[in-house]
Amino acid sequence: MGDAARDRVHSLELPARWASVGAARSAAGEWLRTWGLPEESREDAVLVLSELATNAIRHTPSAQFLCCLGLTADNLIHLEVHDHDTTARSLIPCSPSPDDEGGRGLLLVQHMAERWGAARSVFTGGNVVWARLAGARSTSR
Repeated sequence: MGDAARDRVHSLELPARWASVGAARSAAGEWLRTWGLPEESREDAVLVLSELATNAIRHTPSAQFLCCLGLTADNLIHLEVHDHDTTARSLIPCSPSPDDEGGRGLLLVQHMAERWGAARSVFTGGNVVWARLAGARSTSR
């Protein structure tokens, strides 16, 4: 992988605490900004990453999680959140009632992403949930 491609992949391991979601959002927003992506694309990606990180904290016993972000050759933003949960959990968006305060994270991911899914993480041995979003044209040359 050449230098240009290497500069378009970042990762960050964080403790599974609520404050880490904000740290992941900040880091991802900065990486996307330095890649010259438009504000709307950055905001969408940061929101999806936030939902995936929140789910890793809320629904797994992991003490840490790993966030990965990249820009593909076809200009898609690729997001991953890896946890350390070795149980096989299904990731099915639920159908919350209008009064429910939560339960909409994966529905939001499903709506915003071009594609998304889950698999066994080669980095943590737990789960990886990933999403790909349109990156739009970058503003840098």
